Amino acid sequence: MEATTAVSETDAPTDRPTETLDARDLPPPRPLKDTLERLAALDDGTVLVQLNDRAPQHLYPKLEDRGYVYETVEADDGAVVTAIWRE
Repeated sequence: MEATTAVSETDAPTDRPTETLDARDLPPPRPLKDTLERLAALDDGTVLVQLNDRAPQHLYPKLEDRGYVYETVEADDGAVVTAIWRE
């Protein structure tokens, strides 16, 4: 399972547009900052897929505070894939 197909392993809606943010090579706190900025710019119907090299533990409470649902899975290529959406 590649990173881009790992989203199908989550409960993220499949009938919505998706955008991908590859944060694997970004130093902290850029993955957190860039993810929150991208979410603020997206339509509420879009699923954001964040690729990272680790589970974004510091991002989870910020997503919950903002009313997002998320799920993280690990892809076979080692990427950690977090799907983020609004219900």
